[in-house]
Amino acid sequence: MIPSVKAAPDSPAAAYWFVFLHKKLLVATGAGGAKVPFGRQLDQWGIVAMGPQYLGALRGFPCYAVEATEKTPAPRGMTFVGLRSLYGLLDEDTFKVAFAATHLIEWDATSRFCGRCGAPTEAHPEERAKQCSSCGALVYPRISPAVIVLIERGDRLLLARATRFTEVIYSVLAGFVEPGESLEETVSREVEEETGVRVKDVRYFGSQPWPFPDSLMIGFTACYASGEIHIDGKELVDAGWYSVDNLPPIPGKISIARKLIDSFIEKHRAGRRIPSE
Repeated sequence: MIPSVKAAPDSPAAAYWFVFLHKKLLVATGAGGAKVPFGRQLDQWGIVAMGPQYLGALRGFPCYAVEATEKTPAPRGMTFVGLRSLYGLLDEDTFKVAFAATHLIEWDATSRFCGRCGAPTEAHPEERAKQCSSCGALVYPRISPAVIVLIERGDRLLLARATRFTEVIYSVLAGFVEPGESLEETVSREVEEETGVRVKDVRYFGSQPWPFPDSLMIGFTACYASGEIHIDGKELVDAGWYSVDNLPPIPGKISIARKLIDSFIEKHRAGRRIPSE
């Protein structure tokens, strides 16, 4: 996608429509996967929505994010589906736009009034921002940086089950950046706070937008330095060291957590392979 705030004057009339209701995306599903509505106007499907917000161009066509009104039924042949469930069903480019769309829909819903004086806000004509109709304060989409880190100890990695997980899933550790912290300092603090373990050799791995509701996950790897696992039961309910041969249930492939774990698995399985003669 080519992001932008306003559609070009010569943009095609047809557009991709990212329609959300209760944080679920409207799609048509079939044997070929899932597709978002594509056409000139939403009313051709009988959809009543608030917005729209222009996202940018995908494959040369405009993309809009809208929030459907409460009583909007899914058109025939379409359904509202949770975004995480659509991973692998939407093509990769469309899925990335859907991530941006759900982030902006959430921001639009939570920024309709000024946090300084309480007056209504209005969309800024030139920026991705809201402007207070009274005091003029600008409100930009919130992005909350969070670190996520895979910790190695020889041929084992540290995995934990968080209290917020509704399923029995074990993942790498993560936490939000606090004011005044570097990303590396956040890694060290979060790991020690949650498990009592101290780390070294903190290295950048990659990043991923995570719009549930507004995070940017910054991934790292680190090595065990010292300490034994101690959890307080508030953030985590269990944690331990695991080898690639005895992994517990781990996150799905949508997340950077899984990419970190898969990278560890590949590295250690590759180390076991015997070169062919």
